[in-house]
Amino acid sequence: MAFGDCGDDTALRAAWIQFCERLQEAGELVFKNYNPPTPLHRADAFRFLTQNLGQAFDLAYETKDTKFPVIHAFCTPFCKLGADSADFVYQQAWIDGESVYKISGNRGTAPFLNFTVQGPRPEKQPGTDWPSLHEPFGDIPEANLFGHQLQTGWDGSFELYVGGPKREPNWLPTTPGSRKLFIRQGFDKWTEVPARFRIERVGMTGPRPAASPEAMMKAMDWAGRFLGAMMRDWPDHPMEYTKARYNDWLNQFPPVPGDDPASDKRRGRAAANMAWAVGADEALIVEFNNHRGLWMLTNMGAFMTSMDYLYRPVSYTPSRTRVDGDGKVRLILCHDDPGYHNWLDTQGLERGHLTYRSLLSDEVAILQTRLVKRSELAGALPPDTAKVSPQERTAQMLARFHGIQLRYSL
Repeated sequence: MAFGDCGDDTALRAAWIQFCERLQEAGELVFKNYNPPTPLHRADAFRFLTQNLGQAFDLAYETKDTKFPVIHAFCTPFCKLGADSADFVYQQAWIDGESVYKISGNRGTAPFLNFTVQGPRPEKQPGTDWPSLHEPFGDIPEANLFGHQLQTGWDGSFELYVGGPKREPNWLPTTPGSRKLFIRQGFDKWTEVPARFRIERVGMTGPRPAASPEAMMKAMDWAGRFLGAMMRDWPDHPMEYTKARYNDWLNQFPPVPGDDPASDKRRGRAAANMAWAVGADEALIVEFNNHRGLWMLTNMGAFMTSMDYLYRPVSYTPSRTRVDGDGKVRLILCHDDPGYHNWLDTQGLERGHLTYRSLLSDEVAILQTRLVKRSELAGALPPDTAKVSPQERTAQMLARFHGIQLRYSL
């Protein structure tokens, strides 16, 4: 048997060829202006593309049927997307506004947990002429439930219903336009245990239909568009379609927030982002007043994805940070280990982004920066700024490694 023996062969091959052409076009966007022409940056961009190639059909087909829902972890240590925080675990499930879903599991001990029902994805960002970000982003939050609002049993067990008539105690409403459940967990300590849960559609009695040619062609189309738009939008979209023009504030946090504060509030956070460029002989000091609550900083590459947080000190939260005697947190972003506790590793990348988040808060800390010569770093920091030995740095790395393994069951 050969090509043409099945009536769907021509259409299937055409759909696959179109997907491959879109993938090739996406690869050409590795060489865009926003990605510096260095070996590490080029490799990092291709890794960004191939990581998401690995999940393109998970999103486009394997989890897409809302009558047979699946919770999908779309950001992990091995797949990064969408300015992800190194101290969040991100998951999603495609849903619809007609069905009723039950989520059941255990709350865990992550200090931040949020379930959000996402509604329609408009062509333009509300109130602007700016295009929406690519799939699976750009949709609008409709309803939220935070971890502190979730009622659990003595052992942390819970059930949460999504859609249908109101239920007590845990319920999230849907609308005819609801299309996705977005789940985020935020962590501070390496010993915190993630929530574990599953989803099912109430009334599900039979198996999911087998893959049909029509379904696979639709998935090929979605996956190809997703990869092309992803490579097109990052980092161009947040550079060009936000109030903050990040490249105009290089190595500084812009005074104007980059995102819609109202949208951030619905997500349970306040955020600020900075584009940075640091040479091999330079160091960037980031400082702010220590404050209560859960905050996190993540170092990212040119395509705005978290750096290697499984092994490297590229993110900080309160429990993992040392505070100077004057009450300020100071982080040192540079290419090699400066011997200070709060080192932000760059992985050798020359440019990137640093994002601050303050959770369950609508206030952003005042973040100040100073670019100094690497050789003059000691004189630019207070004498009591905490240092580490090589052995202590190794211990930090292993604590991080084991903590991330715990979060993702690696």
